[in-house]
Amino acid sequence: MALIDDIFETAVNSQIFKDREKLLPDYIPERLLHRDEEIKRLAQTLAVALRGERPNNLFIYGLTGTGKTAATKLVLKKLEGKARTLGVNLWVVYVNVRHRDTPYRVMADIAESVGVRVPFTGLSTGEVFRRFVYRAKRLEGVMIIVLDEIDFLVKKHGDDLLYKLVRANEETRPFKISLIGITNSVSFVETLDPRVKSSLGEEELVFSPYNAGQLQDILSDRASQAFKPGVLSEEVIPLCSALAAREHGDARRALDLLRVAGEIAERRGDRIVTRDHVMAARIEIERDRVLEVVRTLPLHSKLILAAVAVSTGGGRFHATTGEVYDVYRDLISRVGIEEVTFRRVSGILGELDMLGIIRARTISRGRYGKTRVIDLATSPEPIVEVLREEPSLQPIARILGEKILGKRGGNSV
Repeated sequence: MALIDDIFETAVNSQIFKDREKLLPDYIPERLLHRDEEIKRLAQTLAVALRGERPNNLFIYGLTGTGKTAATKLVLKKLEGKARTLGVNLWVVYVNVRHRDTPYRVMADIAESVGVRVPFTGLSTGEVFRRFVYRAKRLEGVMIIVLDEIDFLVKKHGDDLLYKLVRANEETRPFKISLIGITNSVSFVETLDPRVKSSLGEEELVFSPYNAGQLQDILSDRASQAFKPGVLSEEVIPLCSALAAREHGDARRALDLLRVAGEIAERRGDRIVTRDHVMAARIEIERDRVLEVVRTLPLHSKLILAAVAVSTGGGRFHATTGEVYDVYRDLISRVGIEEVTFRRVSGILGELDMLGIIRARTISRGRYGKTRVIDLATSPEPIVEVLREEPSLQPIARILGEKILGKRGGNSV
């Protein structure tokens, strides 16, 4: 078909992009702007590995998009290159534990890095660790293990694996092991077992959010590599920077906005990326983010979110916790699922607030005391879309479709 041929031709001969990959989240640039001090600290901590010594374990904190992972990968890439030049035995293992999901898969990645063959299933995590130790103590050198989003592993599975890894040096001599934990949660280390906490938190490094000016520098640098000359209108980079700065200085968010704005312009056949493309990108990214988050929610969290959508009229006004609970009970009765308690509903509302899907705030009602009110912090459309994906929840999706997307009114079921 000519239409498909035109699409392919546009992709091959882009009028917008010179190298789109420079804007992707997993691209690690050769230099990171406004992170010199953090990179210096990282390099100083890890440099002793070039003498065959074990670096201190390190905890790296910072909000999403502050350069934690990029800085760590950049320093480790340089460290590996220097180690090869000097003939130093250095192993670097990077594991994003959110992607690997279980202690078994995390430990399998670490073991496989030193040549241990691990089946996809069939062994205990303890057995994989034992095989790793058996292999490691027959080697000489230093291993640096990076556990990115380490809080996800501990919240879901506890800190048993961390305890094994921080104590592994007692069993693997002369092989030395150092850990780097990366997390978005500054308070995460306080949740650990004291034995893990004392061993793992030898050094700490905090990445502060970028401000709008710093984000603008970063975007300008990447844009010069990613886009063809003259395709960005003057307001695009300042706008992307300002929007991301409002959301805790997230460079990843800023780069996503810039990239998706370019993609939208390309799809529309426009030659210049403008403010309108950025605003369209913002809507598209927000929708995709909400879809991803809502899909991962447990069943009752989805139902309570649906109740928030109904009781707030799709975000047109706020509702109290009691009103949300009443709507939730009505929705539950329609699909024949056993309900959870009011206290649990209140707790789930707090979790949804932390995810940024709703806003929960306490207001004073004078002599009537204080109450918590709930607002929907996103469009209801992605919520309906996710509910439609599950056959058991399709009746709830129809209710939302009728009450919210259809006539956009009413706060009673």
